[in-house]
Amino acid sequence: MQAQMLAPAAVLVVWTLIVLLWIIPARFGAIARVADKSVLPNKPGVRGCDLEGVIPDKANWPAHNHTHLHEQPTLFYATVIILALTGPGALDVALAWAYVALRIVHSLWQNLVNTIPVRFALFLASTLALIVLAVRAVMATVLADPAALPG
Repeated sequence: MQAQMLAPAAVLVVWTLIVLLWIIPARFGAIARVADKSVLPNKPGVRGCDLEGVIPDKANWPAHNHTHLHEQPTLFYATVIILALTGPGALDVALAWAYVALRIVHSLWQNLVNTIPVRFALFLASTLALIVLAVRAVMATVLADPAALPG
């Protein structure tokens, strides 16, 4: 069951890399379409945030989402590892897949449509799945019977 518990985390890692690659055509395409090149930042060490308000908002959405995939999902990765080490149940695996599916749909929504009510509902649903997983990880560790462990 350990591999089944780790599989959703592996999929979310791959999805995060896909979103990273999504940034390249979105931003560079938008930069190429800027009519007045003088509005583009012209300094050493330009960062993505320097493009805010310079290129269309939609071209920055994948970068915003990529940042989000490095925030809350870090808690998911830790939780999945804890559960994988303590012996996950079928519910844990199902919740992990639900979390990943919701995060992928959230990414697609944010990168393509980005209306806040739907995006927030997807975020809230994934957060609830993560809360349940985290509580189950606490139960699996705090309530573990040390006497059952090999000496």
